[in-house]
Amino acid sequence: MKNILIVDDENSIRQSLKGILEDEGFRTSFAATGEECLTLIQTADPDLILLDIWMPGIDGLETLKKIKKIRPNQLVVMMSGHGSIETAVKATRLGAFDFIEKPLSIEKVLLAIKNAMKIGQLVAENKALKEKIGRDYQMIGNSQVIDRLKQQIKLAAPSSGWVLISGENGTGKELVARAIHRQSNRSDKPFIEVNCAAIPEELIESELFGHEKGSFTGATVARKGKFDQANGGTLFLDEIGDMSLKTQAKILRILQEHKFDRVGGNKTINVDVRVIAATNKDLPKEIKTGNFREDLYFRLNVLPFSVPPLRNRKDDIPRLCKHFLQFFCGKESREIKSISKDALNLLLAYNWPGNVRELKNLIERLVIMTPGQLINLSDLPHGINQHRKGNELQGLDTVDLPDSYREAKEIFEKQFLLEKLRKNNWNVSRTAEEIGLERSNLHRKIKTYQIESE
Repeated sequence: MKNILIVDDENSIRQSLKGILEDEGFRTSFAATGEECLTLIQTADPDLILLDIWMPGIDGLETLKKIKKIRPNQLVVMMSGHGSIETAVKATRLGAFDFIEKPLSIEKVLLAIKNAMKIGQLVAENKALKEKIGRDYQMIGNSQVIDRLKQQIKLAAPSSGWVLISGENGTGKELVARAIHRQSNRSDKPFIEVNCAAIPEELIESELFGHEKGSFTGATVARKGKFDQANGGTLFLDEIGDMSLKTQAKILRILQEHKFDRVGGNKTINVDVRVIAATNKDLPKEIKTGNFREDLYFRLNVLPFSVPPLRNRKDDIPRLCKHFLQFFCGKESREIKSISKDALNLLLAYNWPGNVRELKNLIERLVIMTPGQLINLSDLPHGINQHRKGNELQGLDTVDLPDSYREAKEIFEKQFLLEKLRKNNWNVSRTAEEIGLERSNLHRKIKTYQIESE
C-alpha cells in the first residue's frame, strides 16, 4: 500500500484529503509545517508528498528545496490557493512533479497522484535496470593484472582524455570501456556502442553521422547518427582497426573540431563526446602497411589500455566459472551447479584462445547440457579433453611412450597442429603460412587427424 504524506497547516484540508486518499487505497500521514515534514522524512519513507506552499515558518518552496537535498528522487506535488504561473514554474524547477491549485478538485488530485506514481515506478525500474546492467558488465577477477587494470581505470575514468583499448578477441574490451564510462563524470549520459567491423562500408557514415531525408535511396526520414546520440556522453568505437581510411579521415575531423555534417546535409552539428576506441589489431603494424592513419592513432591513444588474455590471468578462472555458473543457472531457472576439481584443473590447464568469451560460452553450454549438479571431466567438450590428452604425452615416462616412431610422430604432429590452429583462431590459411605448409596439405592433415574447430 502506497504511503502519502500530506503537508498543510489547515486541519480541514488534511482530513479531507485523508478521507479521499484512504478510500482510494492509500495510507496517509500528516505534517502541519515544513519543519515537521522535514523531521518526518528522516525516518518515514513516503511514496509521495502533497505539499502546501503557504504555511507558517518555512514555506512550501523552501521545504521542497530541503526535501530534494535529503531525498533527491522524492515525488512531490505542490498545492496552493494563491498560485501563479511564476510560482508553478519555480516549483517545477526546484523538482516538484506537479502543481495543483486550491480549492482542490478530487479528480485533479487523484490524476496528479496517479501520474506521479507512474513516474516513480519508471524511475525505480530504471534504477534497478542500471544496477543489473552494472552487474552484467562487471569485471570479474582479482589477479595481479586485473587489479592493475582496475586501478588504471579508476585513475583515467574521471578525466576527459580519449582512450584506446587493445586486446585479443573475447578479452573484455567492452567491459573496460563501460567501466571507464560508469566511473566518469558522464556516467548519467548515454553510452553508445558502434561495432565498426559489423557495419557495411557504404552504411558506416550514415550510422556514425546520421543522414537527412532523401540523401540516398531508402532514406525516407532524417536520422540521428551515433555521434549525435552520444552527445554529452561516451561513444565506444569497437574494432576501429576495421574502419576504412575514408571514414578514419572523417572521424579524425570530428575529434579535432567537435562538429560534423550529416550525410546529405549542409548544417554543421556541434557535439561533445568522449571517444573510447578498441581494437584487436596491432595498430602500429597497420600504420606501417598503410591500413590505419597515424594521426588518428596518436589522437586516440591519449590513454592506452591493454586487456590481458585469459591465459595470462588463469588465477581468475575459478572466480569466472563461479560467476558464469550463477548467472546462467539463474537465467535458466536451475539449481546452482558446481565443477569437479579434476574438471576445474583441466580448465586451468587449457590455453583459452577465445579468452573469457570462450569460457563464458562453455559454461552456458555446460549449464544447459549437463544433467547432474556436478560438472565432471566427461562433461567437458572434445576439444578441451583433446588438449588434456596432448598434455598427458608431455608427462609420459619411457614405459608409457608409444611403441613405434610413426605413432609418436603422429601424436606430436596432431598436438602441434592443434596448438598452431588455436593460436591463429582456427584460420587455416594463416596457420599454413606460419608453419610453412601448403593450405591443401594442412586441410588434409586436419581431416586425417579428425581435428575439430573449437
